[in-house]
Amino acid sequence: MQPVGIVDFGSYLPENVVGPEFFHDPDAPVDPLAGAPLFKVPATRHHVAPDERASDMIAKAAEPLFERLGRKPRADVFLTNVLLPDEPFMGVGAQAAHRLGINPEWVVDLHNGGCASFVYMMQLAQKIMADGSARTALIANVQNTAGQMFAQSEVRKHPHAAVPGDGCGVAYLEAGGGSPILGIRKRSTPEYSVDLGLSAPDGRKYWEPGTGQTDIWFDNGKQAQILGRGNTLVPELVRELCWDLGEEPSGIDVLVTNQPNRIFLKNWRRALDLDEKRHFDTFDRFGNLYGAAVPVTLDQAARAGGLRDGDLIVMSGFAHAGDFAAAAAVRWNGVS
Repeated sequence: MQPVGIVDFGSYLPENVVGPEFFHDPDAPVDPLAGAPLFKVPATRHHVAPDERASDMIAKAAEPLFERLGRKPRADVFLTNVLLPDEPFMGVGAQAAHRLGINPEWVVDLHNGGCASFVYMMQLAQKIMADGSARTALIANVQNTAGQMFAQSEVRKHPHAAVPGDGCGVAYLEAGGGSPILGIRKRSTPEYSVDLGLSAPDGRKYWEPGTGQTDIWFDNGKQAQILGRGNTLVPELVRELCWDLGEEPSGIDVLVTNQPNRIFLKNWRRALDLDEKRHFDTFDRFGNLYGAAVPVTLDQAARAGGLRDGDLIVMSGFAHAGDFAAAAAVRWNGVS
């Protein structure tokens, strides 16, 4: 099977920058941990505009990528993961392809994988491209709940609403080119999928009319277990991947993960014995970007010259309440 590599990354952050004051509730009791470094909310995050669609975000992330490469936009394979689809019956892929002016043979809108979906789409692209009939792939992650779900008048009063930010990250893959994908590890635990969902105050289904605002729900009785999964899944998958490659975690030059909060980021670094300089994140500027965090952070690093030729780059994340986790490694080829 011909190796597949990442040619370049791209990203887009909406224009609307929101500070912590947007979420301030004067009637809420003072949180004693609000000023603690590990619990402090991001200084800024971006929110999508009311009429901004996921297909627009993908195009705005991908178009500069193709311009840098000096290529007309094209992809044989187009994979997307959108946290909050604009349409319930139709994925975003076809609309985004039309917006970009491409006509892929494969268009797949992946609605699982969550914060680890970027790695999942990398592997799916590899599988589709394995027989040689497809040579290029565009994969896109869109996080668009911050300015929609979490900006609602009542939901935004909850502490968790101040953490997410919106953005889109993309990557362009090519058979036999770019920075080669060295290996991928993933783990699926379906029974954990019932520990998270959407909730409405009147108990209605998300599409039914009613009163109150829809929010994200975690099983309160399993908070300790969910936190435990989050703390262990990423370092476990990274270690397994390093074992596959004959490397030690200490050999990782750049680690990029999903970024739910500072506590997870710190615990993952500590578990892998990596210093902060090698664990890239954009949490303070962009907040929790969910699945888009990995490609957005890597694009920011590439544009700033933070990726060096020969670097071993490891990407990892866990999804939802821990039902899915994945890790991938590439050898950076200095293509950006």
